[in-house]
Amino acid sequence: MYFIIISYLVVWFLLCAFKLKKSLHIIQLEDYNSEKFISWMEGNRDRLHRKNDISYISTLVVFSLFYIFMALGELILGYIWVYVAMSLINLLINIRLKEEQKKPLVFTPRAKRLYGISLSLVLIDLLITFFIVHIITKDVLAYLPVWAGVLTIIYYFSPYYIYGASYIAKPIEKNINKKYYEAAFQKIRDTNIKSIGITGSYGKTSTKFILATILKEKYSVLNTPESYNTPMGISKVINNQLNEDYDIFIAELGATKIGDIDEVAKLTNPKIGIITSIGPCHLESFKSIDNIARTKYELIENLPTDGIAIFNYDNDQVKKLVDKTFKEKILYGIESIEEAHVFATNIDVDNTGSSFSLCINSLGVVDCKTKLLGQHNILNILAAASVASVLGMSLEEIARGISKLEAVEHRLQLIDQGTGVLVIDDAFNSNPAGAKAALDVLNSFIDRRKIIVTPGMIELGEIEDQSNEEFGENIAAVCDIAILIGKKRTIPIQRGMRKHNFNEDNLYVVNSLNEATEILKTLTRVKDVVLFENDLPDTYDEK
Repeated sequence: MYFIIISYLVVWFLLCAFKLKKSLHIIQLEDYNSEKFISWMEGNRDRLHRKNDISYISTLVVFSLFYIFMALGELILGYIWVYVAMSLINLLINIRLKEEQKKPLVFTPRAKRLYGISLSLVLIDLLITFFIVHIITKDVLAYLPVWAGVLTIIYYFSPYYIYGASYIAKPIEKNINKKYYEAAFQKIRDTNIKSIGITGSYGKTSTKFILATILKEKYSVLNTPESYNTPMGISKVINNQLNEDYDIFIAELGATKIGDIDEVAKLTNPKIGIITSIGPCHLESFKSIDNIARTKYELIENLPTDGIAIFNYDNDQVKKLVDKTFKEKILYGIESIEEAHVFATNIDVDNTGSSFSLCINSLGVVDCKTKLLGQHNILNILAAASVASVLGMSLEEIARGISKLEAVEHRLQLIDQGTGVLVIDDAFNSNPAGAKAALDVLNSFIDRRKIIVTPGMIELGEIEDQSNEEFGENIAAVCDIAILIGKKRTIPIQRGMRKHNFNEDNLYVVNSLNEATEILKTLTRVKDVVLFENDLPDTYDEK
């Protein structure tokens, strides 16, 4: 008897652990933001509880209710086996039905702490359930279907234990983060390193890598990797990698709310600050473009009195910030040649890259070539050239660095695998300006059939539907075939495409990137070019 009960409890606990692990993955994808995690759960109940889960929970709860009304207090061995068998079957089904993941769960120290706390909460509730049943009935064994029914309900709500664990762990994480932040804060001030901060709604990651490549023609440079742009990500780089061997440190500064840039700017202590753009990215959390502009400007406010502010003068929102800046400033642009200190002329952009004349008022003019695709990348190069000129690099050194630039991964990265099909990987975090630029690049492949794979754009607040509808119109004007990911999410894109009478036979709408890939295999042929525009996290998959 005891063996059967222990077997049931072990299987039940494994079920909870499995569901908690899935929930941990989601909250990790949401950057450990508890509110976003709750919002995801409320909007994705079908993914949170699969059909087999619902059947398992419903059957055992009904079974427990039947027992309470028909055989309460009777110890019936067959009832116990039902709970064991049903739980074991459900566990095996869950193991077999593991979802494919673009970005798997990483058991970082923080993730381990959350998982441990949430499992502890489950065990505590198990003990509380036993205690209450024992107090009321004095016979835990005879009333197994009662407390097993309660445990089934606990299993159903187990994802909320991750939320509770996150709340409990908050002061622990705050203290740990504070320790790392303060160590990095002090370390960067103790070194004789010139720090450069880059922020913007878009273009900051590409600008960071472009700047690092150019500056390495003369200096030893450390830059934050990938999209490391949060206080903890930047602190990790400073604490683990920064040393006196480097001359320059380049940090990308990210934000989702007012005050975020102020925090990372105070950490990195920049002497030069670049604002690449201001646009409707993360508008859902910022609420307005003015709030985005105010947040990005926190970088300039944190520059010392002798610091240098560098602005993209082609961006209308950035222009407004220039007028209120009284520190030394450098303006760059393609359209604003008369006002800019650094600009480009004689621009020639095609599907192999770009050539242009780089004009720096303080140095002169030099002809440049780059493999980077798209005119918007010339803007990013101008931002980097502005910094290089401030740091005393010659035109020849700057041009040499530009010639060595390679595409940043997932940002208009041209991939030729020798199959006759070209791939443009622009899968990282699309925005209206970036999506338009990507379609312009795709359109430059005049002699090829053009295919796009995209889930559209997110986190654009009230303008999201409108922006995606306009995106659909642009797709219809450029592409021959479109594969849209997300039947519900891409409705505005479909609407925009139909405005331009896009051929329905060439429009495919699927629920996941895996489905899109399978369709793509049946469609592509020699001389096709495929654009992957944006790739949303697993939390956005429609299953």
